[in-house]
Amino acid sequence: QVQLVESGGGSVQAGGSLRLSCAASGFREDRVYCMGWFRQAPGKEREGVAAIDSDGTTNYADSVKGRFTISQDNVENILYLQMNSLKPEDTAMYYCAAFSYAASYVSGGRCYGVAEVENAWGQGTQVTVSS
Repeated sequence: QVQLVESGGGSVQAGGSLRLSCAASGFREDRVYCMGWFRQAPGKEREGVAAIDSDGTTNYADSVKGRFTISQDNVENILYLQMNSLKPEDTAMYYCAAFSYAASYVSGGRCYGVAEVENAWGQGTQVTVSS
């Protein structure tokens, strides 16, 4: 069972940067995984921010394109989200997630696929951007 632990959140002024990390463990060698970052602001639905498929393909929500970058260290099993030019509307709880499908793709900052066999979520890390 995949376990995910996020870190790196905090408070920053608009225009600043943060890098979120997600330490992952428990991957099965007979599965491939699509990884993603989600966020949820108070009173709003959870939304996909950025995703990276098992072949390295990345995709971003329109609201963060050009400002956020998702990457992963496949040796250390760490997922990153570099966030630059932060805006107050980026304030949210940010979650790391892992999905395993029979076949997957990324779109709109999220992982999609058919025949999901596993999913896992971290506990979240808070990002607060002040104006």
